[in-house]
Amino acid sequence: MPDVEKETGQRRFWTRALIFLSVVGPGIITANVDNDAGGITTYSQAGAAFGLNLLWIFIPMTVVLVMVQEMANRMGVVTGDGLSSLIRERFGVKITFYLMVALLVTNFGNIMAEFAGIASSTELFGIPRWIAVPACAAIVWYMVLRWSYKSVEKIFLLGCFFYIAYIITAFMVKPDVREISAALVTPQWIPTRDYLFMIIGVIGTTIAPWMQFYQQASVVEKGIDIKDYGYSKADTILGGITVSVVAICIIVVCALTLNKAGVRIENAAQAAAALEPLAGEQARHLFAFGLWNASMFAASILPLSTAYTVCEALGWERGVDMKYSEAPHFYTLYSASDH
Repeated sequence: MPDVEKETGQRRFWTRALIFLSVVGPGIITANVDNDAGGITTYSQAGAAFGLNLLWIFIPMTVVLVMVQEMANRMGVVTGDGLSSLIRERFGVKITFYLMVALLVTNFGNIMAEFAGIASSTELFGIPRWIAVPACAAIVWYMVLRWSYKSVEKIFLLGCFFYIAYIITAFMVKPDVREISAALVTPQWIPTRDYLFMIIGVIGTTIAPWMQFYQQASVVEKGIDIKDYGYSKADTILGGITVSVVAICIIVVCALTLNKAGVRIENAAQAAAALEPLAGEQARHLFAFGLWNASMFAASILPLSTAYTVCEALGWERGVDMKYSEAPHFYTLYSASDH
């Protein structure tokens, strides 16, 4: 009897694991894309300027991030509709139009920052930006336009894995675990305007409006059933935690190297270059590779999020699984955003 119960338990475990793997994606991908070129720059500046004094913000911020993304996730699973579509139904076309204009402007600025991140990171490896940027843009464009949603999602999940570069870099600078733990649970306050602005910047780059639109749209396209909602919720929670872990690692790296050496930086590429004399060439390469991966990742997702959001708001056909002839507005918007 115990052997039968054990076998049944193992079968149940593997069944649940397979269901989770089939559902996983929207939560983890959306959250990790938020560690883009702009986010990495903000976290690098925070660590270089204020050391570990900003780590305390991550626990409450992660809780809020998970709550916000879980609401978007739940609406997608339950209604089967994207966020901008629901906004149009609830608040009307006029408000939706102004919201779309604001989102388009914001997303366009972020997309420009991602390609700037690609240019900066590839130059650290000796590749000219005039070669790297067009090549990466072409890869991103071809992938989304030619592959199925499942294939694109697998590539995005692989991109999430490469954020491990920042975790490895954090271990390379030999952090004191007790010091990091204390900084995470002990609120610090520096009565300066720069410190306040940096807190606002960290929160703003971690919880961004496009995230709710994209996660809900990807949940709808993936077709997650309400009976699998628990697994989808776990995907969202895991995404919120992993994005914060990576951000904490970036701050720790810059705090224990650049801050201690009195080095101040303006962007993530400068942080990577400054790491070499302080933590070695490998740390520099890992940091630069992480920046390239994050920029490529976000350069794929942000134009996709823009296309989903606008097409939902206007009632146009959309989806990576559709052909160009079936969703011309979707692919035109994506191509315009990506280029």
